[in-house]
Amino acid sequence: MSRYFYDLHLHSCLSPCGDDDMTPANIAGMAALKGLGIVALTDHNSTKNCPAFFKACRAQGIIPVAGMELTTSEDVHLVCLFPDLDSAMAFGDEVESRRSPMKNRPEIFGRQIIMDHEDGVIGEEEKMLLFATDISLEEGKELCESFGGAAYPAHIDRESNGIVAVLGEVPEESHYYAYELNDGGSAEEYKGRFPHLSEMIQLVSSDAHYLWDISEAENFIEIPDEPYSSDLVRRNLIDIIKGAKA
Repeated sequence: MSRYFYDLHLHSCLSPCGDDDMTPANIAGMAALKGLGIVALTDHNSTKNCPAFFKACRAQGIIPVAGMELTTSEDVHLVCLFPDLDSAMAFGDEVESRRSPMKNRPEIFGRQIIMDHEDGVIGEEEKMLLFATDISLEEGKELCESFGGAAYPAHIDRESNGIVAVLGEVPEESHYYAYELNDGGSAEEYKGRFPHLSEMIQLVSSDAHYLWDISEAENFIEIPDEPYSSDLVRRNLIDIIKGAKA
């Protein structure tokens, strides 16, 4: 069991709201400078920069997690994390088939850049990634888990696309084992409003769209890691979030 400082909610330049400097290599480099041990890439409704992110993180000695910030049909954001890259990419393919057909307008929303691990541009996503999918909140969790992943509500303490702002609550019957705060200082307020959160795993992540917003080495999670491998750490992290090893 070791303590891992983390940031499990980061956007690359693939997300239209992400800064163009949020390249996979730059994210990995900044995470290393800040002393993080495990980081997740969670672009809006796509996993297409995760392969480059994996290679960039490994070069920096950081454990990468492939993920996505899924926008449900209710316009709620879910963080979806996966134990391996292949599972994340397969989930990404499924979500791609459930996205809006509307095309991005880069001059308004920003570019959606797909990169390699050396920050070479290898393509751009044409369809707009910010729009809601046709995947409901309930189905989103089930779909993520069907690909071996773990899903939990993103930034419940924010007005924009937070589950509390949209639904007025974190439903107990949803059976989430974890939730995310954008500001750890809001924890007591939300536990007071929704006592069942005290039984859940609290994660605090940056939702960074700019390099300087990536978390400092402040928030940590203890993860079993013997005999050590990055694959084992990643799998155990997902199990913890799913409630299997809480």
